[in-house]
Amino acid sequence: MTPRPAATAALLLTLAWAEAALAGHVNRVRIDGSINPASSDYLQQAIATSEKDGATALLVELDTPGGLLASTKDIVQAILNAQVPVIVYVAPRGAWAASAGAFITLAAHVAAMAPGTSIGAASPISATGGGGERDEKKERKDVALEKAEKFTTAFIESIAKERKRNVEWARKAVREAEAITADEALKLHVIDLIADSRADLFKKLDGREVDVEGRSRKLALADADVRDIPMTLVTRFFDFLADPNIAVLLLLAGLLGIYIEINTPGLGLPGLLGGVCLVLAGIAFQILPFSWVGLLVLLLGLVLLVVEILVGSFGLLFALGVACLLIGGSLVFDVPELSDLSVSFWSVLVPLVVGFAGLVAVVLYAVGRTLLTRQTAGVSELIGLRGRVATALGPDGKVFVRGEYWNASADEPIASGEAVEVTAVEGLRLRVRRAGPRH
Repeated sequence: MTPRPAATAALLLTLAWAEAALAGHVNRVRIDGSINPASSDYLQQAIATSEKDGATALLVELDTPGGLLASTKDIVQAILNAQVPVIVYVAPRGAWAASAGAFITLAAHVAAMAPGTSIGAASPISATGGGGERDEKKERKDVALEKAEKFTTAFIESIAKERKRNVEWARKAVREAEAITADEALKLHVIDLIADSRADLFKKLDGREVDVEGRSRKLALADADVRDIPMTLVTRFFDFLADPNIAVLLLLAGLLGIYIEINTPGLGLPGLLGGVCLVLAGIAFQILPFSWVGLLVLLLGLVLLVVEILVGSFGLLFALGVACLLIGGSLVFDVPELSDLSVSFWSVLVPLVVGFAGLVAVVLYAVGRTLLTRQTAGVSELIGLRGRVATALGPDGKVFVRGEYWNASADEPIASGEAVEVTAVEGLRLRVRRAGPRH
């Protein structure tokens, strides 16, 4: 009997569905930026989701300059205890797995990199560049940095041993801030493979066995469906705030808005925007570890600029204020034992301080011009003005000065119509004298 076309089509659809179900799916997340509480929660939720929905694996496409040590620890712990294979793929070309990214890559069940990428530089270094000096025992002279370095060294060594990767290089990545290319990482057994693309990665990993919590799991990735796990709006918002550059920008913008509102009450908008910026800056400072010394120096710089406007020290306080802003901005997130995040000095801090200082300079210039300009209001402004006699002064009479008639007196009689000059103001009476020729 010849099968009916409808039955054949149904059979083919059933086989296709069964093949797709057999192939499974791979969940994908993208970490593009700093490692912070928001990105940590995002990745941990992705691991939990992948365990629940039966994903073949979780693919983490990584490109990061580093981040918070606490968030890195949470991510590494989640990966090491994951019940689903986690593949970390440093991509696209030109991407970094720097500092915190090196820890995460080493912790993965499968570590892969795209050509043209790099990994390493996991040493805790002060944002000011300090802490690199070592004594005769080859230990850092900065005790806090030495403590942070020893802890992170032990941390990365334990990860490398767990995943049977190059422990010696992992130690150098922290102790000597060593960074290597993808080719070098493969040669040194820091990563498992190099893949040109996601498709190439899946092709090379298809059928590979990985150890997941002591059990061998075979990766079936050839025809796997890739499902993106998006970052929620709230998580994306906190990820945006967890940037030192954004935090400093919000702080300065908030203080500037409040200052404008205080000096010109009633505008409303600058005060409202300034308040919002300060609230957001407060949230950012709750997320990021910061140095009280740096924050106080930063605020001192702002105070000095404001005092310069009020007092006028011929630029001395202005220069000190600008210096404090630059130093404080560099130090405010200088907490190497907790984070390797810092404010970008040349690309963010310097333009921000220059713009802020330029605005203050404009205010100083306007105030200076006002102080140097001759007074144009009040009775004292009348002294020295010229007018004409309206009714003869003998010695009392009336004069016409600045569009107004005034009672006046003179030391000598002056005829009507003659030019006079105001020498004093006595209540509502002017004292005048005969004006000399104009120069």
